[in-house]
Amino acid sequence: MESATIRQENELLKRVSEAVHERVVGQDDAVEGLLVGLLTGGHVLLEGLPGLAKTLMVRTLAEAIQTGFRRIQFTPDLLPTDIVGTPVFDQGTGDFRVHKGPIFSNIILADEIKGFIQKGSVHIGLMHP
Repeated sequence: MESATIRQENELLKRVSEAVHERVVGQDDAVEGLLVGLLTGGHVLLEGLPGLAKTLMVRTLAEAIQTGFRRIQFTPDLLPTDIVGTPVFDQGTGDFRVHKGPIFSNIILADEIKGFIQKGSVHIGLMHP
């Protein structure tokens, strides 16, 4: 990789970090983790009490890199179609078109997974004895 490209990437990373830090204060480790996940193409697990700006942090990151962001609230009544989308009939053309769900976004915040697993497993157990 050329040094000019490395400098450009470093500048971009600095601008993204500054944009997130403008809105989110006191979460330096979490912001660094998000940036590492972004650069490596990995996933990031953000854990914390309500009100610690997790959603704001991820939404701001998405805005800073100008990409799509969606939040999925995991509740016991969440259905697969709520995540992946559903076919919708188009009366004008007489065809079905896919209404894409939030999983097709570039950055996704999956919220309250722990509560979903605990409550959802009971629900699944009741459905399938």
